[in-house]
Amino acid sequence: MNEQPTKSVLVVDDEPGMQMALKTNFQREGWDVDVAGGGREALRKLQTQHFPLVVTDVRMPDGDGLHLMRSLRASHPSTAVIVLTAFGSVPEAVQAMRGGACDYLTKPISFEELQSAVERVLRRVGGSCGYAMPAGGIVGTAPNLLRALERARHAARTDADVLIEAESGTGKELFARYIHENSDRRSRPFIAVNCAAVPENLLESELFGHMRGAFTGATASKAGKFELAEGGTLLLDEIGEMPLHLQPKLLRALQEREFERLGDTRSIRVNIRIVATTNVSLPAMVEQGKFRADLYYRLNVIPLSLPPLRERREDLPALADFFARKHAKEAGRPTPQLHPEFVAGLQAHPWAGNVRELGNFMRRVITLSDADEIGPEYLRAELSSPARSHAMPPVLLHPARAGTSMREVERSLLEATLQSTGGNRTRTAEMLGVSLRTIRNKIREYGLPPRRYA
Repeated sequence: MNEQPTKSVLVVDDEPGMQMALKTNFQREGWDVDVAGGGREALRKLQTQHFPLVVTDVRMPDGDGLHLMRSLRASHPSTAVIVLTAFGSVPEAVQAMRGGACDYLTKPISFEELQSAVERVLRRVGGSCGYAMPAGGIVGTAPNLLRALERARHAARTDADVLIEAESGTGKELFARYIHENSDRRSRPFIAVNCAAVPENLLESELFGHMRGAFTGATASKAGKFELAEGGTLLLDEIGEMPLHLQPKLLRALQEREFERLGDTRSIRVNIRIVATTNVSLPAMVEQGKFRADLYYRLNVIPLSLPPLRERREDLPALADFFARKHAKEAGRPTPQLHPEFVAGLQAHPWAGNVRELGNFMRRVITLSDADEIGPEYLRAELSSPARSHAMPPVLLHPARAGTSMREVERSLLEATLQSTGGNRTRTAEMLGVSLRTIRNKIREYGLPPRRYA
């Protein structure tokens, strides 16, 4: 078999114009591109050539894309497949995901949208085309991390739902993907939805789908994440942000694995595993009446807790080296050496943002430095700069006195943190360990000027 260059893609479409557009855009991004006018021609090419990625249309006269995809799943399980569908065909999209497609896009598409899908898919399937990562993408040998990894490995052998509780930036989604990729569902979709990022009025449709005309703007029927995850794993990220009024419907969907799209009376049954993550205490939310107890117990079949970075400092040298190599490769430069004093300084830092903060810091250092060695001066310059020195706010604008209400304490802390970040709500949410939606709601609740905080 002749091996193609690592970054190669097969484009399958019976429209010459679409073939040429996709080929030109992929080549512009440095891909080696081959094209096929239909499913049969694509299968002939795949008998002699290997492609880490196939982008295929569905409806073609020379063998349809769904048949091609099923053949690929059997003969080339490591090949990532992205399906392009016309007219937003929900049945075709659902059939594609159930048949093993990594993602699907609705025509007409922009190449930026396709490129984003390609990056997501290649990370998901384990590192084709230069996206190589350590096993499972999880770096470290600290005992508490290895215990969490072993628990995740045991959970992967079952179909039980998993609840991952940990601070922001600790790698909750990495563990969710690790569970999926080590389970019998690994060849089926891994679908993620961030419950905090989706506007509250759209979350039900995002999860369960809708029919055409179900609400203003619903010009076509759409499958929800539950439906698209058929046979695979559905990640409910930041489940603590699930609105109370949606929790009963979610509970029923978890218990029965059955739901209805918005605007439909027909029930849809699915075979999926649920992994939920949270950076807040769900038992505390239950006590406060913000989260249903029955939903918490239904989610908490296998609880999994991840250690923050400050509790696994022995992993900092390996993590720093991993990020140095990763970002040096992205910058097209040799990986610099990390001076022992630089590494010691990393181990002494609190890393309130955990691995995410460390990764961003290493990216900044590698980007700003062209030296062969990263010494402690970079640590002092970046961690002690004015921007960093004000990164952690004072506990309160005014010291709390005995008898100060919790509401006033919370308001003061929120305002102090917003001021320290220059009004950046995303950074404020990360620092306080809550979701962006919570920050928005609190700004409104306390009557803080919304235009000041972007």
